[in-house]
Amino acid sequence: MASSEEILKTLRKKIDEVDEKIVELLKQRVQLAQEIGKVKEKKGRASFDLSREKAVISRILKLNQGVFPEEALKIIYSEIIKACRGVQEKLKVAYLGPEATFSHIAALNFFGSATHFVPVETILDVFEEVASERVHFGVVPIENSIEGVVATTLDAIYEYGLKVCGEIYESISHHLLNLTGRLEDIKKILSHPQAIAQCRKWLRKKLPSVTIETVSSTAFAAKWAAVDESVGAIASLMAAKLYHLQVVAKNIEDIKGNSTRFWIIGKSEVPPTGNDKTSLIFSVADRPGALFDVLKCFAERKINLTKIESRPSKNEPWKYHFFLDCEGHIKDPKIKECLDEMQNYCVQVVWLGSYPKGNK
Repeated sequence: MASSEEILKTLRKKIDEVDEKIVELLKQRVQLAQEIGKVKEKKGRASFDLSREKAVISRILKLNQGVFPEEALKIIYSEIIKACRGVQEKLKVAYLGPEATFSHIAALNFFGSATHFVPVETILDVFEEVASERVHFGVVPIENSIEGVVATTLDAIYEYGLKVCGEIYESISHHLLNLTGRLEDIKKILSHPQAIAQCRKWLRKKLPSVTIETVSSTAFAAKWAAVDESVGAIASLMAAKLYHLQVVAKNIEDIKGNSTRFWIIGKSEVPPTGNDKTSLIFSVADRPGALFDVLKCFAERKINLTKIESRPSKNEPWKYHFFLDCEGHIKDPKIKECLDEMQNYCVQVVWLGSYPKGNK
């Protein structure tokens, strides 16, 4: 009868054999991805196909039948797909920089580390990079679960005429960082306006007399804190690591479970995946019941609205645009019918994009 050590040795050997097969199959997958890339290049098609990636992961989860932990399998296959895409074409993606902003984290999680990331100074710069085709895609914050919509993004998506190609939700945890790790050394706090707003109560309680100033990003605040002992930055743990800062206090946000939704913007249209969202801008005539007539178009077709937001028109004082998100894809018959009927009640209807829903 075999001893426990012998059984363990045999099982480990089998695991090694499985690992060898996995690596061999991964090599084959990369080679096939390279062939697909060549075919796409000849046809002038982009290598990035989000609907295909969603379909692959959905198929893998069905094949798994719950044996391997599903969340881990999603992460593993997502990285495999992103790595294989990297051998087809090096994607360029702009984000609100510098490195270690929450936009950077969202971009990394969405596109993977094989992507070439381009940090820029403002949200409008992200739109400029995409519009000028210096990058393939951009990552911009669109709304926070506590502070609400990012007005700059809403206004820019209308003005630049780009498409929303995807979305990703990121959990947001804010940490107070500085060079020494001592609270008493902080004479001034820097961060992005949204981050400061999300930590108001903590700051009033712990540092009521300290000057607070806004800067373009949480990571820029961390860069400043890295060269000035008197400065504290509200930023991510990734920023602490990147800029060699100490954590003075963790998770200082006033409400836990805070998250930010980011849009992936580009010039391409995304095919249906079966689990999609559509974003629109529309404006209505100045008459009683105009907005009701528009919303009825959705209600009668049982189309679920996930967001509606009004923004002042930049061209006409006291006139408003409405931004709307609904479930479904523009190629779904009932969505197309709805948009066609909206034309009867709207001065303008602009389709911003249909894209796979992000996981909250």
